[in-house]
Amino acid sequence: MAFKPVKDLVFLIRVQYRRNSSMQGSVQWMDGQKKSTFRSVLELGNLINDAKLQASGNKDKKTSSKRWEDKEGVS
Repeated sequence: MAFKPVKDLVFLIRVQYRRNSSMQGSVQWMDGQKKSTFRSVLELGNLINDAKLQASGNKDKKTSSKRWEDKEGVS
């Protein structure tokens, strides 16, 4: 499967808590105009990977159970 090149992706990550070698918080995908919360570093990585797949045009593969929300409805 061929992927088209992806330009730089920009994220704003807000860490609210750090505990037991993990963290929880929120992440905004600036170019995609979307926001989501995460409960672990693994979940954050899955969200970033999902954004990379969406930006490359490969929307068929679901990589994480956590989904991006539209940023407009989130303050």
